[in-house]
Amino acid sequence: MSEPHNIARANAATMPASMPLGLFVYTLLYGGMTVLAGVLAFKQVRLWPTDLAVEAGIFAFLLLVAISSTIAQLYGEKLAKRLVWFGFLPLAISAGLILLVLQLPAAPDMVQYRGEDLAAFERVLTQTPRIMAAGPAAYIVSLLLNVWIFSRLRGEGEGGTVALMIRGAIASALSQTIDSVIFVTLAFYGQFDITPLLIGQVIAKVTLSVVLVPFLITGGVALARWLDARKA
Repeated sequence: MSEPHNIARANAATMPASMPLGLFVYTLLYGGMTVLAGVLAFKQVRLWPTDLAVEAGIFAFLLLVAISSTIAQLYGEKLAKRLVWFGFLPLAISAGLILLVLQLPAAPDMVQYRGEDLAAFERVLTQTPRIMAAGPAAYIVSLLLNVWIFSRLRGEGEGGTVALMIRGAIASALSQTIDSVIFVTLAFYGQFDITPLLIGQVIAKVTLSVVLVPFLITGGVALARWLDARKA
């Protein structure tokens, strides 16, 4: 066999295994959800049939919870924690781009003919420094806590679908409670009585964690396994 072929075989033997397709897809989705959550949070939605309200960013955030739990289940706690930390990268880049775009002058035609659109754009994307700081702080603590609780509840065995759903619900409910306390306190304490808002947010987020997250995780695990099998 020729020398080039020997070199190629040696390089192939030392190359790391390619990323599982499921992990690749969820990593892309995770980065997108970290950016989208902050934009959706501008609107509060009613949790029918109750009068409870929750900021709409929770739906993107619950996807982050489900994705991090799915990755911890299939690819390990260490990798899930790493993904949470790297989630700061799209957050930081998007925040920098938003600040840049807000500082750039709008086109004359937009100022003249689409002034309402421009005002709405700036109103949605302009946040107070306290809110901008509260979001990342709540994000890192609650997501790392979710991965830790989810992994600790797993124990030594694999567990079935029901166990997976219960672990996901408990981890999400506890981490979302902490998320609400951190975010509401850092963002609004001292401006008004935050007690009603805090109670409403905790109840709403815990409710969504119990109702939605278990199914998101089980569906996410099934989808990742299907994607990985297709690649194989």
